[in-house]
Amino acid sequence: MKKKKEENRKRMGSIIRKLHFHEIGKNIGRCFRMDFLLYAAVCVAWVLGQEIASLGTVSFENDRALNMEPGGILVYRVLTDRREILKVELNEFLLFVTFAVVSLFVLQFLMMWLGYFVEDRRLRRIMSPLDKLAMRADELSRLSFSEDKYQVLEEAITQIKPDESHMLSFGDSDLQGVETAMNNLIRRMQETYRQQARFVNDASHELRTPIAVIEGYANMLDRWGKDDPKILEESIAAIRHESSHMKYLVEQLLFLARGDSGRTELHIEAVDLNAIMREIYEESFMIDEKHVYRFSDPGAESLMIQADPGLFKQAVRILVDNAAKYTAEGDDILLSCGKTAAGEPFVQIQDTGIGMAEADVQHMFERFYRSDGVRSYDGTGLGLSIAKWIVDKHKGHFETLSREGLGTRIRIVLPQ
Repeated sequence: MKKKKEENRKRMGSIIRKLHFHEIGKNIGRCFRMDFLLYAAVCVAWVLGQEIASLGTVSFENDRALNMEPGGILVYRVLTDRREILKVELNEFLLFVTFAVVSLFVLQFLMMWLGYFVEDRRLRRIMSPLDKLAMRADELSRLSFSEDKYQVLEEAITQIKPDESHMLSFGDSDLQGVETAMNNLIRRMQETYRQQARFVNDASHELRTPIAVIEGYANMLDRWGKDDPKILEESIAAIRHESSHMKYLVEQLLFLARGDSGRTELHIEAVDLNAIMREIYEESFMIDEKHVYRFSDPGAESLMIQADPGLFKQAVRILVDNAAKYTAEGDDILLSCGKTAAGEPFVQIQDTGIGMAEADVQHMFERFYRSDGVRSYDGTGLGLSIAKWIVDKHKGHFETLSREGLGTRIRIVLPQ
């Protein structure tokens, strides 16, 4: 019996690895193609930009050539009537772009493998009932099932592919229950992989933008900024802003990755909601002078809960920062806490900002989701996802009311 259990576990582990490697291979190929296209587009845009900067225009009637000069120097030339009118050395630029694109690809690759370790534990938990099912099936085989039926089952399992249209079909009425259970499991696994692929693609897209901006300003510095203090100052400020944005994004990604893998520990203790909200109100009042903050004090009412004070403050600050971001200067932001009619403690942040459409409210906690109306505002699309993860870990839930042009009210309701 122990030997049979070990064989089943090895077979299950082999299936999980096949699913992982198949999906990772597809994602690597997709990222490689996208990065190659980005590389080509940046190179073409740069050389055309050199023509515009030097000649004032791009004429497709001119002849162009790439030549390798002595010393391994790659040169781009623009010729007209056999006369050279532009000569640009490409080695330094190509080295910089290659480094940036390779760095992006390496980051994408590392994120895929980080997702592998995160999803491996989850898949093993999902596949655990199937392992028990296999052991139960082994016991039933001693009663009525023939060896042929288990051969059919084993062959079908080994041929599973993480393809959306691929489902098991044994063609055997005795195995109908097993077929239904396994197909339900496969659907859940496929949804998990789709979420993982979407997460990696969205993260790559968000990181590509600041890299492109940094690259653009670095090129401007190289061409004109060495002797122009104004361009130098503008480029340094932009590079500093984009690198800070990229650092903040990576920190948020790491927080979610640690949370998904179960490596973020909560330090639960008795916490006074009233004290937390008053502290956040005072911080916001001092830091943000552009808005009018108001705090509705519940008075002597006891609002003690069991929570991790640091993480819970982080969730509330995310909501307050969002309220300030989408509320016009001089308008009110109201912070409050209390108890619902059912006696559950809550904290609430209400603004008079741009509000959200009902369709956006349904997706507001999804990772990287940003509605069309807020894409002009700074943000990563991860803040509310982090807040939701924290609130879920505290067994709480959100209640959201929002109207476009009127504002948004978000309430975090916690268990008694």
